[in-house]
Amino acid sequence: MAIRWTAFPLHPETPEEGRSLEDLFAGRGVDLDEVLDRLRRVAEAEGLPLGRRKMTYNSRLAQELGKWAEKKGKGEEFHRATFHAYFADGLNIATTTVLLQLADEAGLPTAEALEVLETRAFKDSVDQDWARSRSLGITAVPTLLLNRRVLVGAQPYETMKRFLESEGVSPREHSA
Repeated sequence: MAIRWTAFPLHPETPEEGRSLEDLFAGRGVDLDEVLDRLRRVAEAEGLPLGRRKMTYNSRLAQELGKWAEKKGKGEEFHRATFHAYFADGLNIATTTVLLQLADEAGLPTAEALEVLETRAFKDSVDQDWARSRSLGITAVPTLLLNRRVLVGAQPYETMKRFLESEGVSPREHSA
């Protein structure tokens, strides 16, 4: 059974320069400090890097470059670098400069990465992912959909493990 991870920005209208989290959640009755503190606790418990981000950035081009990285066999490396850049370092993953740096960190040729970004070679593929996500009613990230069951939001490892095991997914062996 293959699990396919798809990401999409919940706010595709976010401009390249980004948007403050305060602005994003204004008028929604959300205690942003409480939400961020909870997210930090979960990340810390799971050993995930998480900085004190104040901005959100449009991930569209990062997703397109991620599709290319997957095709080149470097998807995991690129996605890890992008996760760290965005969530730990607070970098703007909507900019070509940052994306080319991430491609380089993942061991990908930057000249080819620039061509992918300039030609939008993976635009249609990401559009299809977005359309599929909308058709499935996915409105939050992360969302794990498996065998018509859904797990929404950042969850502790044990919760995700139980969810996957209840759907017949066996743990993957990790070597040190």
